[in-house]
Amino acid sequence: MTKQILIIDGQGGLLGKQLVDAIRKAVPDAEITAVGTNSIATSSMLKAGAHQGATGENAVLVAVRHADIIAGPVGMVIADSLLGEITPAMAAAVGSSDAVKLLLPVNKCNNIVIGAGGKSTSELIGEAVERIQKICG
Repeated sequence: MTKQILIIDGQGGLLGKQLVDAIRKAVPDAEITAVGTNSIATSSMLKAGAHQGATGENAVLVAVRHADIIAGPVGMVIADSLLGEITPAMAAAVGSSDAVKLLLPVNKCNNIVIGAGGKSTSELIGEAVERIQKICG
């Protein structure tokens, strides 16, 4: 069964773009939906190969209902993070979703994950992709 993977990102969408690219290579049959908090982030993830994309709060609220896996920066579950791009409704929707959530510990915007270490974005994406491969079988 094809897994529905939702990637959420904001600002320039660089993390989301890298996630989409790595997942497409590692799990080619996965269905990837990209939701950006702004159109630049969405566009970046679509260019990386997401199957479909949408932008904004309502897109997050709808997309989390259909996802088996949600991946993105840890800020996607913290209201007002990503310089205010994550609304309280978005954070609540992601946090209450039944999907497996892969939260990449991007230590920015006063959200610091203790114990996450100083891994590079590439290393974090590698770990996320390994987990997605295990979940997808």
